[in-house]
Amino acid sequence: MSQWKQIQQLQIKYQEQVGYLYDDNFPMDIRQVLSNYIESQDWDTAANHESMATVLLSNLLSQLDRQCSQEQNFLQRHNLKFIYQQLQTKCKASPLLMAGVISSCLREERRIISTASIQEQGPLEKSMQNSVAFERQKNMDNRVAVIRSSVQMMDQAVKYLEDMQDDFDFRYKTLQSRDPVDRNTEVMKQEVTRLQEMLNNLDFKRKENLSKMSDVIKEIDALIVSQLNPELMEWKRRQQINCIGGPLLTGLDQLQNWFTLTAQSLFQMKRQLDKLGELILKVTYESDPIPLQRPQMEEQVKYLIYHLIKSSFVVEKQPCMPTHPQKPLIIKTGVQFTTKVRLLVKLPEVDYQLKVKTIFDKNRQFFILTTTTKVMDVEESSNGCLSVEFRHLGPVSVTEELHSLSFEAQFNIQGINIDLETCSFPLVVISNVSQLPGGWASVMWYNLLTDEPRNLGFFASPQRASWGQLSEVLSWQFSTFAGRGLNREQLCMLGEKLMGTVQASQNECQVSWSKFCKENIHGKNFSFWMWLDSILELIKKHLLPIWNDNCIMGFVSKETERARLKDKEPGTFLLRFSESHLGGITFTWVEQSDSGEAKFISVEPYTKSRLSALPFADIIRDYKVITDGEVPENPLKFLYPDIPKDEAFGRLYNSQQNKGKMSNILSQQNGRAIELVLRKHYGNVLLMLMEMLLRTPITTSREYSHNALLKL
Repeated sequence: MSQWKQIQQLQIKYQEQVGYLYDDNFPMDIRQVLSNYIESQDWDTAANHESMATVLLSNLLSQLDRQCSQEQNFLQRHNLKFIYQQLQTKCKASPLLMAGVISSCLREERRIISTASIQEQGPLEKSMQNSVAFERQKNMDNRVAVIRSSVQMMDQAVKYLEDMQDDFDFRYKTLQSRDPVDRNTEVMKQEVTRLQEMLNNLDFKRKENLSKMSDVIKEIDALIVSQLNPELMEWKRRQQINCIGGPLLTGLDQLQNWFTLTAQSLFQMKRQLDKLGELILKVTYESDPIPLQRPQMEEQVKYLIYHLIKSSFVVEKQPCMPTHPQKPLIIKTGVQFTTKVRLLVKLPEVDYQLKVKTIFDKNRQFFILTTTTKVMDVEESSNGCLSVEFRHLGPVSVTEELHSLSFEAQFNIQGINIDLETCSFPLVVISNVSQLPGGWASVMWYNLLTDEPRNLGFFASPQRASWGQLSEVLSWQFSTFAGRGLNREQLCMLGEKLMGTVQASQNECQVSWSKFCKENIHGKNFSFWMWLDSILELIKKHLLPIWNDNCIMGFVSKETERARLKDKEPGTFLLRFSESHLGGITFTWVEQSDSGEAKFISVEPYTKSRLSALPFADIIRDYKVITDGEVPENPLKFLYPDIPKDEAFGRLYNSQQNKGKMSNILSQQNGRAIELVLRKHYGNVLLMLMEMLLRTPITTSREYSHNALLKL
């Protein structure tokens, strides 16, 4: 079943979550009408290769244009044409960005489908949803809007104050220009009295305006401290969780809007204070409130501007190698990586080229091979992003040692010197691709358990993770890399394998870093994470369609496997991952013995080396063993619980033209299963003949028949 059809069958609350993914950048109408094409393309890779993104998007536009011409409904045809025009512009302007949007949407759809199948969210995802609650955003929007309105009203108040002062100044200078002889007249006394009243009103208005400005400054200060900075910290925490496969990261554009509006208010207030400074050059008097209060208020505004802009300098995209876009924060020596920094304050005053310096591991052995300085060019299409590519080298032995990547810039705005600095989350450096699984385990563990941005000594004494947290992250790995997450039953089996039967049902049970990644599983020469990661690789490279069609039960113990199969029809089989081999999948089917009891037959696990030769669906289709009837038969009839084999795997079969080649290879690969049958029916003598047969050319599995063996 296609991914889009699965979404249409979800509960409304999950469909609404999908709805939030789509906007003007990538309308849901396109997702609907071109669902088959969209799901059949590799957008993850395209998001990191511009030429591929350009081709895929060009094909998408061609299909959309064709769809427009074929659409019979006038209104729908009109909407599609309008969308086509908008999309065409965006695809040409930034193909990588558009491919990334589509990739993110598809990945988040899979996560929502996975969540719906589990029917409950884990503690991390719940906390992430709470952090971006709609009501909190609405409150923030209202508060920023009120401040903007107050500041704009202050503009009018300052202008009114200037008009009052000009009127007073004019009358005062007119009075001074009068003949001294006329100053003691009654008219002159009345004029002096009127001037005093005007000065009193002017003093009152100055004090009133300064009081209002002080209140607005306090409100902005409170907004930054109590809401804006916490929202930024929450976004950074969500970014950490997103890095390890968590929910889609959103909210940065909203943050930029809040930061920009707040900065605009502060700069507007700074101009108002500058205006007050100009007014006292013309008119001042004893106990004038402006020279008494303005300097302190000006310092407060500059302080807030400085720290607001300083905190708005963030890493939008964490360092990532283009070859492994879904595993950020792992850098291989000698390989390019990309990262983006972004200034969340967008003002005309800062719309100029800003030089950003990159520093890798201050005072340590790594160095950037290319230039360490890049220019930030604020562009509307990228929302003010800076994309930077670097290459670094260095002698390194890979442990859990963490490294840092910092960004620095300096600029002056309206007389305020601002030193910008931000850093990526800690990086893991590897020197060989074989070290990637261990590096990714470190990235997951760190970002799961701490929100400290520069805790480079974390693995000197790593924290423990609760099974509730860890199981959620493990499910995300399958959702991200294999398209479908794990259900409760599968996670329970993993918990048993990692912690034992008793602890597996307890979400609060603590798991150590060593237990997860360092210690070997009892009786094996590999760790729990090495075993699980090898399964992820196997799915991604050889089993993806079967996994996403929910045909693989996967994580199930032999005891549970037998309990599931014992009462089923003969020939019922299930697929599970090997517990004894790294990256292996096996199948077990049930038969009925002569005594009427169920017997179970399993095959030697298929690993990547065997699956490289044949698709797994074809192996299941063409698998044969010798039976009592002397003719090789396929014992696999029903995928557990009772799905006919061809119904479950039929759409994944290769064409029949390859079947002869497949049978030839399968007849050799099936040796282990045939060996089991021969031992039962013919004994060791015929087994020796079987071994002779395997050394002769074989064209079809039918040559394993009893008659063929006797002819030898």
